[in-house]
Amino acid sequence: MLLAIDMGNTQTALGLFDSEELLHSWRMPTDRTFTKDELHVRLLGYFHKDGFDLAQVNAIAFAGVVPQLMREWEGVAEVLNARLVVVGRATASVTSIDAANPAEVGADRIANATAAAALYGSPSIVVDFGTATNIDVVNEQGAYIGGCIAPGIRVSLDALTARAARLASVPLEAPEQTVGRNTVEAVQSGTVVGAAAMAEGLVARIKRELGRDDARVIATGGLARVVAEATDVFDVVDPQLTIKGICEIYRRLS
Repeated sequence: MLLAIDMGNTQTALGLFDSEELLHSWRMPTDRTFTKDELHVRLLGYFHKDGFDLAQVNAIAFAGVVPQLMREWEGVAEVLNARLVVVGRATASVTSIDAANPAEVGADRIANATAAAALYGSPSIVVDFGTATNIDVVNEQGAYIGGCIAPGIRVSLDALTARAARLASVPLEAPEQTVGRNTVEAVQSGTVVGAAAMAEGLVARIKRELGRDDARVIATGGLARVVAEATDVFDVVDPQLTIKGICEIYRRLS
């Protein structure tokens, strides 16, 4: 079985695959102090809790943005005697990137573009709500061509509450209406509805630049379902898109 790992700055998503079937997924914090032993213990706990056997994992496919943790995950792969595949230069032969500098494209964006083209067709636009809000654009030929990067919803909300002492942290939920009738609703509108409005505006501009109003729009990331409640701009909501893309890249190499 394959363990696909998408390590972001804030959270790490894990997906267990049997061939192309996603059996189960987990999320854990991205803690830069974790050692390989701590990561191994966490995996054992997750697998045991949900009735899986970690010893059956014979491959790990990895996309990440925190170099110091990459070494620790390499150690986990060694402990499990599992093949390790890292999305990036080593997988360039099975991915398609038509950007000004392919080497600087994040591994998660490569995985998103790969999954979008394979699962939902081309052209397509992926809006990934993570630590940053990334928009990844796939052209008619299925190649990643670029996109947008904006501050993530939680980053924006944390900055707001840190600098405005009278605004307490509020739950990230889509309000019933745009006009907030109290402070909590107003903050929810500004953050969640604001993120939805930004996605709507950027997607509309991208579609015009592509000349393809029929481009599929996919929402992914930990807050995708929350934002999707505030807009109809998305054709598909797939929170597991990135780990599916990692699995697809691994499958192409096998």
